Amino acid sequence: MIRYLRYIFLSVLGLVLLTVALANRGPVQLRLLPDDITGLVGSSWQIELPLFLVIFASIIAGLMIGFFWEWVREMKHRSVATTKAREVTRLERELAVLRDSASMPEDDVLALLERPKAQ
Repeated sequence: MIRYLRYIFLSVLGLVLLTVALANRGPVQLRLLPDDITGLVGSSWQIELPLFLVIFASIIAGLMIGFFWEWVREMKHRSVATTKAREVTRLERELAVLRDSASMPEDDVLALLERPKAQ
């Protein structure tokens, strides 16, 4: 059921993106610098693209910047989690060694009798 809903959602999204692309086919000129600064510098980089490419590229760039920002923001949480996981692993190993070295009988009376006496 969920798979079909996902397919329907992706189909509708594709149809909307295709409609936006067809409605915005007109070329636009992208410039690196404004006209006033171009006169001072002497050269300007410019490119002519369809508007829908500019729109879609802007959306993708925004998503990538957001993903990177979130990855950087969560870096401290990942490092703490890694440190805690290492500590848990170390403590589990230490506990296993202690259990093996202090293999006491399961009977409480025998455990009391076999316990080493403090001198």
